[in-house]
This record gives sequence, C-alpha cells and structure tokens, in this order.
Amino acid sequence: MDQEKLHVAIISSPGMGHLIPVLLLGNRLATHHHLHATILAVTTQTSYVESQLLASLMDSRHINIIKIPLVDISNLLHPNDAVVTQLAVMMREARHGIRSAISAMTHRPDVLIADVFSSESLPIADEFHMRKYVYVPCSARFVSVTTYCHVLDEEIKGQYVDQREPLMIPGCDPVRCEDVPDPMLDRNNQQYKEYVRMGIDFATLSDGILMNTWTDLEPKSSDALKFNKILRSVVKVPVYNIGPLTREVEESSSKKSEVIEWLDRQPLESVLFVSFGSGGTPSADQITELAWGLELSQQRFLWVIRPPAGSSNDGAFFTAGTGTDGPPEYLPEGFLTRTQRVGLVLPLWAPQVEILNHRSVGGFLSHCGFNSVLESIKGGVPMIAWPLYAEQRLNASIVAEEQKVGVRPAVLPTKKVVGREEIEQMARRLMESEEGKRMREKVKALGESAKEALGIEGSSYNSMCEFIKCCEKKMTRP
Repeated sequence: MDQEKLHVAIISSPGMGHLIPVLLLGNRLATHHHLHATILAVTTQTSYVESQLLASLMDSRHINIIKIPLVDISNLLHPNDAVVTQLAVMMREARHGIRSAISAMTHRPDVLIADVFSSESLPIADEFHMRKYVYVPCSARFVSVTTYCHVLDEEIKGQYVDQREPLMIPGCDPVRCEDVPDPMLDRNNQQYKEYVRMGIDFATLSDGILMNTWTDLEPKSSDALKFNKILRSVVKVPVYNIGPLTREVEESSSKKSEVIEWLDRQPLESVLFVSFGSGGTPSADQITELAWGLELSQQRFLWVIRPPAGSSNDGAFFTAGTGTDGPPEYLPEGFLTRTQRVGLVLPLWAPQVEILNHRSVGGFLSHCGFNSVLESIKGGVPMIAWPLYAEQRLNASIVAEEQKVGVRPAVLPTKKVVGREEIEQMARRLMESEEGKRMREKVKALGESAKEALGIEGSSYNSMCEFIKCCEKKMTRP
C-alpha cells in the first residue's frame, strides 16, 4: 500500500441498504480520487444477499474489506425492539472489534468515516489521530430533521404525530408530522432516544457530514444545512453533498437473464416495475390488493415479491435474500395465469439497476428507500411512492411533492391497506396520462442533472474534492 496516499476507513452497519452506499463511497474514493479505502463491515450472517455481496468483493482491486463479526447481543435486546434500536446496540457493541481492526492495520487510516448507526465509534478516531466524518447515505431533508430533532424534543410537548401543524426546520420546507422517520413516531420508544443521540453525534462528534444527494434534488434543504444561521448553530460542522452515488449497470458478455430477455420483448416505457427493496414486506392483505390493482390496470408489470411478514413493514431487513423462490402461493387464485401475457413475477430478488435502466420500463412502484429513489431518478423512471419504514416517508415527499416526479396513495400504506381501485388509478396515471408523461420528462432531466453533478467540475465532484483537501490539509500522524 502506497504510504503517501490518503487512507480512508469506512464503517458499515448491517443491512443491504447500509452496506451498498458504503461500498459505493469506498469505490468512488478509490477509483475517482485515487485514495486507499478500507471497509469495516459489521456483519450479522443472517442475510444471504449481504453475505454473497461481501464474498464477491473480498478480492477487489479497488477497496479492502474487513469483516467485523458481531458479538452476541441477545441479552441486550428485547424480542420486540425496533430495527433502529437493534442496529444502535449492534454498532455500540461492535466498537471493540472496530478498534482492534484499525489497531492491527500496518498502514493505519488517516480518516475514519462512520455510517448513520456507527457514530458512537467516532471517538476511536481520536485515539489514532484520524480525521472523523459521518456518512449519511440519505436525503438532506433527513439530515436536517435528524440533526434538529433534539431542539424539537425540547420545544414540542406530546407526540409529534399528534401535532396539528407541520414541524418547522429552519430554512427547510415544513415536515408533515405523519412523514417523520420511524423513530419519531413514538417518543416513548427506545429507538427515539437512540435517534436523538445520533443527530447530536453527527454535529458534535464529527468533523463533517457527507450526504448522498446533490443540490438540484434538494436545493432548499441543502442550502439550509450550509447557510441558514439557526440551523448552522445546531449543525456547526461542514456539510458535503457528494451524490448521488448509486450502483451502475454492469457490462456483461454473458447470456442475458430471463428477466432482461422478457423486458426486451416489451414496448418502450410500457412496464411498471414493482419492488419493495431488500427489507420491505407488505402485509398479506396488501399483497392481495396490489395484485388485483395491477391486474385491473391492464399495465405490463414486473413484480419482485417476497412472502408477507405479518404486521411488520421491515420484516426482511436482517434476512434479505432468504426464503423460497418457488411460485408465490399467497397471490390471488388464478392471478399468475390471468396476467401471464402482461406480467412477470419474480420471487425475492431481481437486478434492479439493470431493470430501471431498460428501455421498456416506464414506472417504478417503490418503497422509496433512498438508494432506490436515486437509482430510479438516474434511470429516468418516475415513481409510485409507497413508503413502508425508516425515513421512506420523507423520501416519498421529495419524490411526489418537492420534485413532482411521482404519485403516492392518498393515505400512507402504513396506516391502512391501499385498495385495488386506487392502485389501478395510480398505475394508469403514471403509465398512461399526460401528467405521467410530464413526470417522465422531468425525471429524465433530473437524471441528467445527477450525472452532471458527479462529473468533473460538477457540484458533487467539487464537494468531494473539498472534503478530501480538508482531510489532507489537517492530516496528522502520531
């Protein structure tokens, strides 16, 4: 390893939605900015897809990956603890393994970057004389809400969801109370306490915050985090827009998959892609209504489906990629037969980036995980925003209200089952109407803006260079 190159270590918490952005950041720093990048990946061993992804990258020429085994934390958690609470405890207990991994490196890192759930590891950087940053692979809107939450905690009495007026974040668009991230739904839950702490950590333990967004997607929130005096008095540290970092379509000389061959046979922009991400699990009743809605809409569709997981909308978060891959038995009787000429149903997984960049795909019914939102925008595909958990309701508001490149149900899917008639109407509205056509044109322009931001001298490219220069300038060695 070249000792003169800046060495950056990035901590990743469990979950595909956390691992992928960290891998993309490490790869970007290595390939575009010629730095050394080491990923410290805390693993749970329960997600097949996550394990496979890490295994495939262990011999990567661009980044070094060190797996941090998770210690037994069963005695620290309750069976019904929320995902945020589980992740916070996991990453708190992983600190010894992270510290040991850094200590054992021959060429120790100059910079430590913690992901959202590993901010408590930032003090380790002080022990090894490293610069320290937080990488939030989410929207600027999410960062503004998270960092300001401890102020709201003091100012507002009672539950946020019971407030009659939207939440006001200085310099930002008002946040509907029903759109707040999951931890803010119940202030009595442990995950809320963890969330408030994380927001404070971002602004007090780090030397800066990296965000996987770009100015054109969120001009108001981005400007507020950088220039609004009230918000800056809370955030204090520099904020860098470095996105959108997403997976790219892989060039392959091998035979096309059956999915892509099926898409090749469909007309231009005629297919509605339906997927709820690696962790999303709608209820059995909702899957039934969704099936009927798709059938009634008479639209071509490609649906990635996994078994329903009871009342939990994030039931597959720690087990992504596991389960049966046979024909889904929980769909309405005869559905697969009746829709076989216009639809394709895939169990568990599909090559999402390749699908979203295919010429025949004209819409995306998405859970609005931020990775998926960014991939859809870069693919030029408008969305039906169907948020399920985490900060996805905030993302849906960006898609449907702020940028107007998507539609969303009248009532949140987490509050009630969305009926087949409304699903039919949304599918037709997105795929057939003049409004849908305008959304498609706007999202394509936004996709071009994303590419420009990441290009040489683009806003996100320059922001990344500014971050790197700051690290190099203030780099100290023991």
